[in-house]
Amino acid sequence: MATALFIGFRGLAFGFWLAQQPKTRNQKSKISHQVDNRALIRAFRLTASLMELHDENPFKTRAYEGTAAVLERLESPVADMDRTGLPDRTGLSKTAAAKVAELLDTGTFPEMQKLLDSTPPGVVEMLGIKGIGPKKIRALWRELGLESIEQLREAAENDEVSKLKGFGKKTQDMILAALEFNQENRGKLLYPQAETLAEELAKHLRDALKTDQVAVAGEVRRRLEVVETVLLVAATAQPWQAHALLSTLDGLTPEPARSGPFAWRGTATASGVKLAVHIVRKEDFVNQLFLLTGTEAHLSEPLGGPVGSLRQLAQRERFYQEQAIYQTAGLQYVEPELREGQGEIALAKEQKLPALIEESDLRGSLHNHSTYSDGAHTLRQMAEFLRAKGYEYLGICDHSQAAHYANGLSPERVRQQQREIDQLNQELAPFRIFKGIESDILSDGGLDYAPTVLETFDFIVASVHSNLRMDERKATERLLRAIANPYTTMLGHPTGRLLLRREGYPINHKAVIDACAKHNVIIEINSNPWRLDLDWRWVRYALDQGVRLSLNPDAHHTDGYADMRYGVMMGRKGGLTKGMTFNALSADEMAAYFAERKAGIKPAEEFKATLFS
Repeated sequence: MATALFIGFRGLAFGFWLAQQPKTRNQKSKISHQVDNRALIRAFRLTASLMELHDENPFKTRAYEGTAAVLERLESPVADMDRTGLPDRTGLSKTAAAKVAELLDTGTFPEMQKLLDSTPPGVVEMLGIKGIGPKKIRALWRELGLESIEQLREAAENDEVSKLKGFGKKTQDMILAALEFNQENRGKLLYPQAETLAEELAKHLRDALKTDQVAVAGEVRRRLEVVETVLLVAATAQPWQAHALLSTLDGLTPEPARSGPFAWRGTATASGVKLAVHIVRKEDFVNQLFLLTGTEAHLSEPLGGPVGSLRQLAQRERFYQEQAIYQTAGLQYVEPELREGQGEIALAKEQKLPALIEESDLRGSLHNHSTYSDGAHTLRQMAEFLRAKGYEYLGICDHSQAAHYANGLSPERVRQQQREIDQLNQELAPFRIFKGIESDILSDGGLDYAPTVLETFDFIVASVHSNLRMDERKATERLLRAIANPYTTMLGHPTGRLLLRREGYPINHKAVIDACAKHNVIIEINSNPWRLDLDWRWVRYALDQGVRLSLNPDAHHTDGYADMRYGVMMGRKGGLTKGMTFNALSADEMAAYFAERKAGIKPAEEFKATLFS
């Protein structure tokens, strides 16, 4: 279960590494040998932050950041490479490559371990607080003597933090809000982490029990974006074998008081996420999987007549396929991700559940970044990778000029990129690169280019990236003005949320979706698992208003394209179909749509002025 040690981290900065820090000092951490590149990146970024925390040489700090940046650009897993060939294969210096190799082989390297050994674990955890960096953490530690999250909370509540130089009441309130948010999300996992943990547990159980009747149920099977309990069902005539396995697996903490002969309960040690394995008879496997997948609202909704409810039916009769349960109840089959009790039963009664979007329906990928802004791979690399995967087009949407933090494109760099796109389109045909931009929505709702620049793009994704502290009225008005801009093709990550890390700004979803319907603006489901925004709970309303949705990975490297899978999951949870999925269009259909939309743009006077004219 070594993998579970790092996949379980809740989402404080630096990923798995903090999650597996020992509770006692001077003890080396352990790391799974099956480490992906992102885990290595987080480890080197953690080292850089620790160096800044300790006020080490800034040149060395930047060197660790540079190592992380090189790793981020790699397409192949470093763990699969020969250790002696790392400099040639990766472009890392020999010194950096040696540290990477040592990290892969031993779980640490001396510089990082020395920093960890000289830093209280609570201070390392404080580095994960959103909105305050290592320098401020150093002040809290050295000047106020704070060495834990609990001490920081108490100091902020007693108004001690605001009196520290460089902080103030606003920063103190922000810290308290971040701590409250972290507390609310303790013991929760993003879906990809929960899925990996669940699948690994299932494999262990299948191997130990020598059966295929082991399945993931509950929140993970319903594809919830945030998971509180990882739940499995296992069929065996020897329940004690399952208990023996689960109680001895590395990375799990059993909870005997919550367990029983036919249910093992515990937590994943690293993340604190709850675990439950229900042990059933082989003949009851399908019934129990069904009962442990749907929400109570789904299972208990009255169906009328002798059936009663789905729960009553499944408790009364034995089934060997879930489809048969719905058929017996006179219902259309309900896919697991829809079993939330949010109107799906009524649709199933009338046989009106739609055919849901499939990953194979997607023809291209929109909203992606390259090295022109803050991406890890070049425009050519992003295009060739996508083409090799069988897709028809790439929509490139690097950051716009207001995004100084992300190397946003000036008008001249926009022209430079568009010239390269023209050349690549000739070379890569029939594969197509569409000229896009992720244009910042400014505080007043304007876009950050003059119309003479905006009109050169095939499409424009409008997104908020700055001044995120807004009330609902201000945030909604800001979005409505951007949506009304005739150059806006698509609204990006509508609430700006980062799951388990940052709450989104509050918006009036109905007003925003209605405006998109009025102005023919597509809404993205940002498929990055940290975002998954538009929230799936608003998908059905958007579809009812005739608003098309685009499943966008917001990829900053070639690995990021795979995140479209999570967008598909969220779309399916909301009832999204192929016909209402924008990037299910072919390249020719997409080109025709963009051309027709651009031809109809007649900007009103209010959109002709801009801060960047």
